[in-house]
Amino acid sequence: MTLTTSEVLEGTVYTTDEFSSSIVLRIALPHTTLSSEMRIIHASAVSSCRIVKQEAENSSNALSVPLSAVSQKSLEEREKRAILLAEESFGHINEKASPQGQAVFDRLVKACNQVVWKGESILVLNQVRVDPPYGRNNCQLVATTGNLDKGSLERVQKIVAG
Repeated sequence: MTLTTSEVLEGTVYTTDEFSSSIVLRIALPHTTLSSEMRIIHASAVSSCRIVKQEAENSSNALSVPLSAVSQKSLEEREKRAILLAEESFGHINEKASPQGQAVFDRLVKACNQVVWKGESILVLNQVRVDPPYGRNNCQLVATTGNLDKGSLERVQKIVAG
């Protein structure tokens, strides 16, 4: 099987799912203690496919062994974490800001973590405000309490400048 990324995969089709347009491929792993790897591939990512050997329907091979059990509790915990992360990400979007402003905000969140929107301005660490058009010269200290604030301002200016 060749993917649209030009990656070539060789394995056994474990199953397909029409609803999600996905293929589960079982790939043997040489030089390891693991027996195989399972890969889920979206059908649109496949550019070509060639059948090397077709298994007889009544043959008994390792594919008839079911996959290991999945804990419902762990799935629910993963789902809750994913929902919390998605909600947090949506909270970082400001529809009033320009695309450039949103990009600056995203860079600041990655670097500083404590970043919020105040109207169209960005407030970083409750110390530095970045106003439109979100350039290096648009960074200002909100309140000064010492030399640490100047360091914060310089750091934010570097991040904003890209």
